[in-house]
Amino acid sequence: MKRRDFTRVCTSIVIAASSKNTELLAQTSRVNYQRSLLQLGGSGNLHADQLTVGIPYLFFYPYVTTPCLLINTGRNLKASDTSDWKGGTGPNNSIVAYSAICSHKMSHPAKEISFINYRHDPVSFYSKKEGKSVEKSGVISCCSERSVYDPSQGAKVLGGPAPHPLAAIELEFDTSSGQIYATGSYGTDMYEPFFEKFGFRASMEHKVSNPKALAKEKIPVHELTSYTRQTIKC
Repeated sequence: MKRRDFTRVCTSIVIAASSKNTELLAQTSRVNYQRSLLQLGGSGNLHADQLTVGIPYLFFYPYVTTPCLLINTGRNLKASDTSDWKGGTGPNNSIVAYSAICSHKMSHPAKEISFINYRHDPVSFYSKKEGKSVEKSGVISCCSERSVYDPSQGAKVLGGPAPHPLAAIELEFDTSSGQIYATGSYGTDMYEPFFEKFGFRASMEHKVSNPKALAKEKIPVHELTSYTRQTIKC
């Protein structure tokens, strides 16, 4: 068994043992993957200052078919003292990335439509914590079942049926070049269930024979709206 697979198996056992601590464990299980340089549009290397605040970008990592959201929140995001979430990266610590596979029913960006999206504008939803309807900007919203995540707090679940945060994608910022690399994934990811349910369709959509192929050393980044034909807002 490969070291990466062993780590993932151990993590699954720990998570299953204590469902009450799902959110905390989702922040502490980390897996190293291919160190991949992000490229804007798949050509020139992406520089942090090219990411427009509030615009959701899409890339595929750690596998060639698993979608991720890349977001410049415009806010200096500090790491939490109560979890392993590392906070934002980039020159202003404002850039974050998360798996774009919803933890509830695995809604994700596809060519035709995306029910999951980053909303820089205010979104109304029922807050689990406050027990009432609230309005909040700068959230990741999944309109499939109305799950809402906070990207400024490690994709913490704010509302809806999602059982745990989105898996975080670890980013490395090169201060000398301004370039950004994806280096790993941590949190309770949905990769294996995604492959089981959507692997065949993902292979067709991405024109690959193996949907579980790892991302390459260089991977393209596009605005979400340039990849999917329709983004749903709710």
